[in-house]
Amino acid sequence: MHRYPKAGLQNLAAQLAGGTGVPPEDAALFAESLVDADLHGVPTHGVSRLSIYLKRIEAGLIDPKAALTIDRRTGSVLALDAGNGLGQAQARKALDLLMPLARQNGVATATVRNSQHFGALSWYANYAAGQKMVLLAMTNGEPAMSPAGGYEAFFGTNPIAASFPTGKGFPVKIDLATSTVARGNIIAAQKRKAAIPEGWALDRDGNPTMDASEALLGTVLTMAGHKGYALALMVEMFSGVLSGAAIGPDVGSMYKHLDRKQGVGHFFCLFHIDAFLDYAEYLRRMDETIDRIKTSKKRPGAEEILVPGERSARTAELNRAQGIPVSDETVAEIEQWCSRLKVAFNCHEVFC
Repeated sequence: MHRYPKAGLQNLAAQLAGGTGVPPEDAALFAESLVDADLHGVPTHGVSRLSIYLKRIEAGLIDPKAALTIDRRTGSVLALDAGNGLGQAQARKALDLLMPLARQNGVATATVRNSQHFGALSWYANYAAGQKMVLLAMTNGEPAMSPAGGYEAFFGTNPIAASFPTGKGFPVKIDLATSTVARGNIIAAQKRKAAIPEGWALDRDGNPTMDASEALLGTVLTMAGHKGYALALMVEMFSGVLSGAAIGPDVGSMYKHLDRKQGVGHFFCLFHIDAFLDYAEYLRRMDETIDRIKTSKKRPGAEEILVPGERSARTAELNRAQGIPVSDETVAEIEQWCSRLKVAFNCHEVFC
C-alpha cells in the first residue's frame, strides 16, 4: 500500500483517460470522481475501477466524446440521454443543467438513460450541498442482487444518496446500497483472495457463501430482507423504468460483458433550500439537530455518536495530509496503463 497526493493521483487518472480519447474537461471530471471516492475512504469506487473504464473505452463500449442530449423538457423536468458516454462526466453535466432550474423553480428533476456505472453517488450529492442545495440521487446497475425469496440476480445494488449542507465543515451524507454490502467490497475481496463475511451473498445455486468468487457468480443479499428489496425496486422504477434505460437483467455488466454497452439509468431530484427556508435558518436548525444527536445518551462502550458523513470527512482530512492510500494491485494496473499509453508515472510524487 502506498499513499499518493490527491492532486498527483487525480492528474494521473485524467492523463490516462485523455490517452484513451476522453476530452480534457470530461477527463478532469472523471478523475475527480474516482479520486474523491478514495479520498473519503471508499476505494471500491475509486481508482481501483480506473482500469475497467479505460478497457471499456478502448473496446468501443463507452463513447469518450458522447454528447449529453435532452430528449424531453417539461418545466424543470429533464429527460436526458447520455449517448453511451462516460457516466461521471455525463451525470455531472446533467446536474449542472438542473442547478439553474432548481434556483428558479425550487425543485428540478432529471432522468438519465444510456449511461454507465458512474462512481459514488456521494460525489454528486456533496457537490450539490456545496451549492446550498440538496440532491436526492439514485441509479440502477448491473444485475447483482436477487429479489427477496429468489436467488437469480435481477437488480443492481441500486444505491440511494443525499447530502445536506451544514455549518459544521462537512455535509450530512447518506449514501447506501440497497444490498447488505456494496458489490465493490466483494470484488475487492476477490482481488485480495480473501473470504467475505457470512450473510453478504449467495452462490449461483442460492446457498450462503463466504467465497468472493462464488458470490460474484451468485447474488448479493438485500439489506433488511424484504425492506431492501422494496427500496431496490423503487430505485429501479425511478432509474430504469422512468428514464427509459435498461431494466434489471438487461443492464450490461461492467466486467463480464465486454461485448455490449451497459445502458444504466440515473435519477436526480435537486432541491434549492432557499425555496423552502431561509438558508441561514436552515443551517441553524441543521446544526442544532446535529448537536442534539451527538450529545444524546451513549450506549455502554461508545466513545462518540457520529452523524452520517462525519467519519468520511475525517478520513478525507487525514488523506489530504498523509496522501491517499492505493493498493499494490491497483498501482500495478495503473503502471501497466501508463506504459501502454505513454504516460509518465512519477514515483517522486508518492508518499511511501
